[in-house]
Amino acid sequence: MERDSQLELYESVAARLKEAHTRVRSLQVPEGVRMALSRKLLVITAAAKHDLSDAATRLDRLMKDLDEGRFPEDD
Repeated sequence: MERDSQLELYESVAARLKEAHTRVRSLQVPEGVRMALSRKLLVITAAAKHDLSDAATRLDRLMKDLDEGRFPEDD
């Protein structure tokens, strides 16, 4: 049973990561901001390989920031 819930979480995180990448690509923001967001997504993707629940939490935070228009500073 636990394996099924892990699989469901994996599928959910994968779908949401795909959505997040699409959203970041379509944002009308300076290139430095887009790169910072892309790096965050890469970190979340890497985290998913080791700690799926932590990656899901990080992704929740990132998606909330995107929804609320909070972006990292342009370097």
